[in-house]
Amino acid sequence: FGIHALLVLTVTLSPVPAAAQGETDVTGEDLYPPLWDLAPGNLLDFPVKDNKIVISAWNYQDRLGVYKSLLSASAKYFDAFGPQNSGNILWGLPLQHGWQFHTGRLADPSGVTSCGYENGELLCQSVRSWWSCMNYYLSIIPFLGAVEAGLFGQLPYEIEILPPEEQKDDFCYSVKDCWSRMPKLMDDWKAFFEYLLSTERKAVSSAGLSSFKLDDALGLMWQAHTSSIAYALPKFHDSLKYLSDPEANFGEDWANAVDFIAATHFSTDLLTTNVFQAFLPQRMLVEGDVLPSISDFSPEQNKVLVSLRALHKVNKVTGGLLLKMWQKAMSTEAGRKMGRKLIESLPLS
Repeated sequence: FGIHALLVLTVTLSPVPAAAQGETDVTGEDLYPPLWDLAPGNLLDFPVKDNKIVISAWNYQDRLGVYKSLLSASAKYFDAFGPQNSGNILWGLPLQHGWQFHTGRLADPSGVTSCGYENGELLCQSVRSWWSCMNYYLSIIPFLGAVEAGLFGQLPYEIEILPPEEQKDDFCYSVKDCWSRMPKLMDDWKAFFEYLLSTERKAVSSAGLSSFKLDDALGLMWQAHTSSIAYALPKFHDSLKYLSDPEANFGEDWANAVDFIAATHFSTDLLTTNVFQAFLPQRMLVEGDVLPSISDFSPEQNKVLVSLRALHKVNKVTGGLLLKMWQKAMSTEAGRKMGRKLIESLPLS
């Protein structure tokens, strides 16, 4: 029934014709987040000061460097799932962040500063940006969870994350600080990275037979991902005031949809994430954007926005019952496979 309910919501309520599959093809350098090659590729590429690796979390390139180090350190666990680390399920995080940067969602939406603008500080990420603040919990927290789990081995220095100019109390800045302030969140991310490490140890003790299961890894990663969003959502609700009503609605719709996607253990590898990001709006939504007929958006983009809105509204009206039903339907591998197929077919149906 959960699957049927979602089908009714997202397909029947969203009668926008879709274009051909070929229009969403992504190749070459377009696969990677903007400025990927310029980001630090190794933790020791970041500046070291007072025996600490110093990371500026409010600089787009530094956040990319955090992701790059995570992808590099976890690459060996995903060798079987695609060449050149393309099967790594952590790609979803930097690709989402790259989309946010490319579409202007990390810039100061209040217009008070030039943070994030081409004619100002392009690589600056504004602490007034709802997207940037939400992403902190999907970049810095996973990274510090990985450090604590031992993904990077024994580091020669401690990690220090530089604070923003405002709202300092809304974030944490070291492994110890984050553990004391948000233990559940850190524990969820640590559990994912510990799973990766445990499969390597088991392979060594069982003469090379790996115990790695992609579905298990995806389950742990999505558990941590949804925990991050659930923790950050109420914290940054006031930041939505800087956005237009359509953009603020889209942000909340996006956060709600992640719970539904997570339940399917959707694979966030390089190619899959790129295909589905093509259906997201390629600019900020502004007053006057009316769904489902935003003229400079593709039919698929209009359809996805309508679907996310409908999904959020019905889940809210039912007091979260729709999500509970969906999660129950996704509680088996067979159910999750059906759920993934439904999500994949949605924009093109």
